[in-house]
Amino acid sequence: MDMERVAKMMEEVGIPGRDAYELPTSTKRFPDGAWYRMEISGVERPQVLEAVIDEAHKRNIPIHRLISTVMGATLLDKEELRTFARLAAEARMEVIITPGPRSGWDVGRQLVTPEGGFSGIRYRGSDQLRYVIADIMRCIEIGFRGFLVVDEGLLWLLNELKKKGDIPEDVVFKVSIYAGHASAAGGKVLQMLGAGTFNPLGDLSLPQLASIRQAVDIPMDLHIYLSESFGGFNRFYEGPEMARICAPCYFKIEPGTSLAAGAGAWYKPWTSPDFLAQMAREKVKYAQIIHEIIQENFPAAKLSDWGPADLAVPKV
Repeated sequence: MDMERVAKMMEEVGIPGRDAYELPTSTKRFPDGAWYRMEISGVERPQVLEAVIDEAHKRNIPIHRLISTVMGATLLDKEELRTFARLAAEARMEVIITPGPRSGWDVGRQLVTPEGGFSGIRYRGSDQLRYVIADIMRCIEIGFRGFLVVDEGLLWLLNELKKKGDIPEDVVFKVSIYAGHASAAGGKVLQMLGAGTFNPLGDLSLPQLASIRQAVDIPMDLHIYLSESFGGFNRFYEGPEMARICAPCYFKIEPGTSLAAGAGAWYKPWTSPDFLAQMAREKVKYAQIIHEIIQENFPAAKLSDWGPADLAVPKV
């Protein structure tokens, strides 16, 4: 089959026929006109959030989104969750809560085998779907309005519940890097299923990222610094081009040895909150550095100011 013909077939259904090697400038923006925003991951407890807020104001660098409770929101009591929601609401920061029960919590162990891990971390059976939705509803009742999703089936189900009015209309769902999407077609599917924002694989080339942006309208969440367990890469000096071709985008700052899985994973309930708070301050510093590099090399790109109106800030 002639590949040019295949490319035309793909383009006829809205998917680029090849990676965008010309690196076109994105014409899409956040509602406030900005090109990029900053996201801090691993904000596991209220004291870690306090460190993020304090450091952001010291450095005068807006932090817009917090990926939180990666260890599972189930492991925070209601008072901790209320404190977390209040602090984020006062700081006008969006919180994406990671709900608790998921396949890694289950008695089934295929996920942790060398080959079984390739099957993905999808929810197992209707009971697991029921458990995780219950955890999400627990957080919604406290005031949270953003949630991390790793399973397309759950994403579809949650948005069906939104349509029925069981979940508030202003709740947003972010699709995790663990879902493994890496193409314009994958991003299109997530957008069709109701994702408000999604995280493609962290090691995609600039032409690959640009091809995704051509087909997808929702924000792209881009790892610009990622842990050793994922390859340990730092893309700070690609930041200007990433902002230019992928806008609107969030820059994800997530260094470390290992994040949510494996020996030495940071996002576990037994990790010291003081350690996580210290690292959160480092991540805010990296946000400042990334912003400076972008402004020095592509000053046309605008960073959102503090607390833009479209963020999924907790309601307390």
